[in-house]
Amino acid sequence: MLDTLSRVFGFSQLRPGQERVVEAVLAGRSAAAIFPTGSGKSLCYQLPALHLPHLTLVVSPLLALMQDQLAFLHARGISAASIDSAQSREQTAETMAKAKSGELKILMISVERLKNERFRHFIGQVPISLLVVDEAHCISEWGHNFRPDYLKLPDYQRQFAIPQVLLLTATATPPVIADMQKKFAIAADDVVTTGFYRANLNLLVEPVAGRDKQRRLGEWLGAKAGQPSIVYVTQQKTAEQVAEQLSQRGFPASAYHAGMPHETREAIQRQFMDGRINCIVATIAFGMGIDKADIRNVVHFDLPKSTENYSQEIGRAGRDGQPSDCLVLANRDSLNVLENFVYGDTPELAGIRCVLDELLGNSQNGEWELMLNQLSEQSNIRQLPLKTLLVQLELRGIIAPRYAYFAEYRFKYLVEPEVLLGKFEGERRQFVEAIIATSARARTWCTVDFDSLYSQHQAERGRVIKALDFFQEKGWIELESKQMTEVYALLDPRFDPQQLSEELHAYFRQQEASEIARIQAMLELFASDHCLSQRLAAYFGDAQAPQRCGHCSVCHGQVAHLPAPPALRPLAGQDFQALCNAFSQRHQEAKGQLPSAECLTRFLCGISVPLLTKLKARQIPGFAALEDYPYAEVRSWAEQQA
Repeated sequence: MLDTLSRVFGFSQLRPGQERVVEAVLAGRSAAAIFPTGSGKSLCYQLPALHLPHLTLVVSPLLALMQDQLAFLHARGISAASIDSAQSREQTAETMAKAKSGELKILMISVERLKNERFRHFIGQVPISLLVVDEAHCISEWGHNFRPDYLKLPDYQRQFAIPQVLLLTATATPPVIADMQKKFAIAADDVVTTGFYRANLNLLVEPVAGRDKQRRLGEWLGAKAGQPSIVYVTQQKTAEQVAEQLSQRGFPASAYHAGMPHETREAIQRQFMDGRINCIVATIAFGMGIDKADIRNVVHFDLPKSTENYSQEIGRAGRDGQPSDCLVLANRDSLNVLENFVYGDTPELAGIRCVLDELLGNSQNGEWELMLNQLSEQSNIRQLPLKTLLVQLELRGIIAPRYAYFAEYRFKYLVEPEVLLGKFEGERRQFVEAIIATSARARTWCTVDFDSLYSQHQAERGRVIKALDFFQEKGWIELESKQMTEVYALLDPRFDPQQLSEELHAYFRQQEASEIARIQAMLELFASDHCLSQRLAAYFGDAQAPQRCGHCSVCHGQVAHLPAPPALRPLAGQDFQALCNAFSQRHQEAKGQLPSAECLTRFLCGISVPLLTKLKARQIPGFAALEDYPYAEVRSWAEQQA
C-alpha cells in the first residue's frame, strides 16, 4: 500500500485519519471518513481501489466533482471513468465494456443513474468490491442537503451484493453520523472523524444593518489588496448588484450564479483559478469541487443556509494552511428569505392526496407512468419534495422504479431526406423510409410518431430510437428528446389514501421543523459569547478544539449582537380581504374553489410553487405583500381569517 501511495500518488505517508480509513477498507470492513473540506477524503477510496480485486463504484452528487476527480486519476495513470448524461451512446457503451472486462478500476456515477433499469441490469453483471458514497450526509433526512435518491443506496448495496461501503463527507453532525452509520451497518470504530477545527481560519462575525452592508463590504475588501476572495449571497440578483457595486468602487469582481449560461460560469471559474479574477460574488452554486489553495477571504454578505453550509463554504479558504479571514456581515434582515425556502418545500395535504389518487387512478397492468414536471403542476408540489414523496412511497413498498423514457422525439434534417434514404438498402431502407413517411414535418422539425410506426410497420420503439441516434452521430439529422416519462411498478395498491396522505404530511412537517431549527442554531452560533471556533467544532461533535482559539471575533472581545430587522406593522392592522381578493378570485376561476390558508400564505409571502407560477401570481396585486413577515406568523393569521 505504501509503495502504491509513493509510486502513484507521490506521497510518503498518509495522514492519521486517512490511514485508519484505508486500513479498515483493505481489511474488508465498511467505513466512514468525516474530514473537513480539503483534507484528503478522496484518497481514502482512490488508494484502496488499486488493491481491491474488482470495481470501485463511486456515487457523487455533482458532475463538476466527478470531472475534477477523474482528471486527477487520469493524470496518475489510473483506469477510471464516469457515466453521465453529457456523454454519447458510444462513450457510455465503451465505459460499460471496460467495466465488464475488468479493465476499469473506478467508475463514477450520479445517484440518479441507478434509477435506470438498463443501468441496474448492467451493473448487476459486474463484480463490485466497494461502493463509495461521496457527500454521504445527503443520505440523512436530518442532514442539511438531503437528496431523496440517496435513501435507496443501502437497498442498492444489497441488490448488487457489494460487500463494503465507504462514506465520505465534510459536514455531518453527530445525529447525521449516527443515521449514516446505522443505514450501512458500519462499526463505531470504523467511523473516523478528524476534527473540524482549523487553526488558520479566523472566524469573524460583524453585526451590520442591511442598509450598511454594501459600504462595509467595500471597506473590508478594499483593505485586502487584491487577495483571492469569495463573497457569498443568497439570491442571483444580489450577486449581480454586489459585484457591480464592488467594481464601481475600484475592486473588480464577477458575479457567479446558476442563472448564468454554463460557458460563462466555466470561464469565470477558470479566470478565478488562474488568478485573472480575484473576487467572485456567488450564490452557493459556486465552490463545489473548487480546489484553489490560496483563497484568503470568504465573506458571507447574506446569512448562509445553515451551520453546515457555513462550514462547507468557509472550508474553501486557506487550504494552503496560511491564515485566512472568514467574515459574516450578520443581521436578521434576510432570515425570512432562508425560512421561506424551507416552507415552500412542504407539500400541502391536498397535494399529497392528489399524487396518491393519481397513482391509484392511472395505473394500468400494475404500472404507473408519470412526468415529473406535469405531476408537480398537478399536485402543486415542487419537484424536489415531489421526488422525496416518491422515494417515501418506494421505502414503504408501495411502488418501485422500472425505467424511464422520453415521450417525444423530434429531428431536423441536416441532409435532404433522399440523401439519407440513399445510404441504406433492402429492409433497412424500407425501415428508414417508414420513419421519414410517418414523422409529421412542421417548418423545420419532424415529430416521430411511434404509434404509427408500430401499427403500420411493426417497428419497435427501441429500434427507432437506436436508428435516430445513429443518424445524429453521422451528422445527418439534429435530434431532440423531451418529456422524460418515469415508469413505476405499483406493488401494493391496498393502502388507505387518506391515512397515508396524513402520515406523509406529518413527515414533511417534521422535516420543516428540523430545517427551521437548523437556521436558528446558526443564528445562535453567530451571536454566541463563546469562542466561535470551539462552538463550530462542538456542533459537529469535535471535542478536541481549544476552548479559546484566540483568533475569532469573540476571542478578540467582539460578541455579535445581531441587529433586529426593521419594525413591521402588526398583521392585525392589515386588510386581509384587500390583499387576497384578486388572487382568491383568479384561483376560484381556475380551480373551481377558494385557495387554502397555506396557499394564501405562500401568495402573501411571495413563495413560488407550481400553482402560483401557472396562475401568474406575480402579476396579481398582493403577491409578496408580506414577504418581510415571518411565514409562520402569516400562516397563523391566514388560518384565523379563512
